[in-house]
Amino acid sequence: MTSPLSFFPPARPADGAAVPALRVLSIIPPMTQLNTPYPSTAYLTGFLRSRGVDAVQEDLALALMLKLFSRPGLLALRDCAQAVAKPTPQVQGFLELFDRYLATIGPTIAFLQGRDPTLAHRINTRQFLPEGARFATLDVYVDEEGGDPLAWAFGALGLQDRARHLATLYLNDLADVLREAVDPRFEFVRYAESLATSQPSFEPLAQALAAPLNLVDTTLQDLTLAAIAKHQPQLVLISVPFPGAVYAAFRIAQTIKARFPDITLALGGGFVNTELRELSEPRVFDYFDFLTLDAGERPLLALLEHLRGQRPRERLVRCFVRDDVGTVRYLNFAEADIAFAEVGTPTWDGLPLDRYLSLLDMLNPMNRLWSDGRWNKLTVAHGCYWKKCSFCDVSLDYISRYEGASAATLVDRIEAIVNETSQTGFHFVDEAAPPKALKALAAELKARQLDISWWGNIRFEKSFSPELCQQLAESGCIAISGGLEVASDRLLTLMKKGVSVDQVARVTKGFADAGILVHAYLMYGFPTQTAQDTVDALEYVRQLFEQGCIHSGFFHRFACTVHSPVGKSPQDYGVSLLPLPPGGFAQNDVGFVDPTGVDHDRLGLGLKKAIYNYMHGIGLDEDVRSWFTVKVPKTTVARHRIARALEQRG
Repeated sequence: MTSPLSFFPPARPADGAAVPALRVLSIIPPMTQLNTPYPSTAYLTGFLRSRGVDAVQEDLALALMLKLFSRPGLLALRDCAQAVAKPTPQVQGFLELFDRYLATIGPTIAFLQGRDPTLAHRINTRQFLPEGARFATLDVYVDEEGGDPLAWAFGALGLQDRARHLATLYLNDLADVLREAVDPRFEFVRYAESLATSQPSFEPLAQALAAPLNLVDTTLQDLTLAAIAKHQPQLVLISVPFPGAVYAAFRIAQTIKARFPDITLALGGGFVNTELRELSEPRVFDYFDFLTLDAGERPLLALLEHLRGQRPRERLVRCFVRDDVGTVRYLNFAEADIAFAEVGTPTWDGLPLDRYLSLLDMLNPMNRLWSDGRWNKLTVAHGCYWKKCSFCDVSLDYISRYEGASAATLVDRIEAIVNETSQTGFHFVDEAAPPKALKALAAELKARQLDISWWGNIRFEKSFSPELCQQLAESGCIAISGGLEVASDRLLTLMKKGVSVDQVARVTKGFADAGILVHAYLMYGFPTQTAQDTVDALEYVRQLFEQGCIHSGFFHRFACTVHSPVGKSPQDYGVSLLPLPPGGFAQNDVGFVDPTGVDHDRLGLGLKKAIYNYMHGIGLDEDVRSWFTVKVPKTTVARHRIARALEQRG
């Protein structure tokens, strides 16, 4: 492999003379988000520019989607579908209605981008868009008189929302065709996720990357080469936030290495930070020259100095490399991180902000925020001020290193971003935004008379009084998410969550009463959780919905990670860990044996069915046992427990 330094001339003496300039291209790989840019490149580009670096960015996730779901893309998809030996009903339906799909794809994409809002009238006739299997989900909404299936959700005036929901179903139909005719791994977000999620061996990913290219691969390859031709970088940064972006990230790197071997490639992001901390697989470096861990600012500055010939390789910071004999080495020269207050302001310059798609998968007004609307992503503080939860990666930098910035600095950043993007919506992407920081932020926004809309993640702690909730609402807060996890006081104590069910009820009700939507993150399968715990937790959740405390929620299965307190001290939680398989690649989730022997997978089906219905106002009066297909015990929670807890407020 060509040395990453081969195209850089030797550094000139450190006498103030110029050193080789280089351009840095940061790439958002498929698949991340379609409604707004994933923020990693905006953070890095803003920081690098603040240090005088020529930095640019590209969103290949959006570009890939727009290329595949276009007239040329559908023509190519038709060729693939016609070559399928045994087409599924979805593929057959696509071919039969192809002319309608071809005629509607351009206008529909433009509508979802907000460029042609009047098309909503035609979409809502249900005669404009071809309808495949995804539209069958509308059947669950048909009223008793057989009327409009969406009237209950959108009413008579929700013209745009109704049409965006129908257009989203249309795109999901096309994604199903692509999955069945081209690539069974394709997803809008979790693309080829199984190739990377806690995958100890690199072999499955290596085999996938060595396989013949399909339509998705060739499209991504063309987009990658176009980005390189446009920017002509010497260093390419690819940030991978989660496993569903790993395959495409490696495809991008593979394409660049094959055509431009002198370009240096570096990989970072959330996936690397959590899953590749014990990396020993040398084949990863056939694609990337460097992998960096944790906050990227300091490692990047060190890497840039190295590439300019100003710093020896041994002084790289939190960086994996492959040495001359093919061994993976971790280099971590001790050097202080860049303070959060000094990382600069994110910039979205160079990203096509007018081309993102406002999708409407879920009709629930809170749940839709994750896919609907273009939000400026910003962080109030680095890390978590609590950092005690036993299920969380509290030993890693993104949680353990808590640093804030002054309210004045945060609002300076907000003002700069609004001026750049002309968008006043913000999503604060903290692990848990601190109540003191939010209170100060609200006061600073009021003092400057700056009107924005914002939402973010918090802990449901008692510091969020009704008065503070009202203050946050007046500052522009429209929604809050937080972890209730397993709604059981016993398990919340074991988790070291620092909250109780009654406290969560009172805090969430304070937000709701202030007109703020509330989303609860929920968990099942935590160590020692019994079937009784699960049923009781669902009853608590039912009552929280019933009392208007929360507006949406999501149950996810507990996963034990090697970086969490459970993973480090399983005996404290009544479980034993299974041996980690060898492999040298991804290592994060670890199996464990829970002596309770509960079949959490079967219970999880009932939990997810219940929460979906609760979010749509359905089944709140039913016995929670009705959601399960297996026999479960009767709840031990009093039917009006949450109502009584709310009466004790103040």
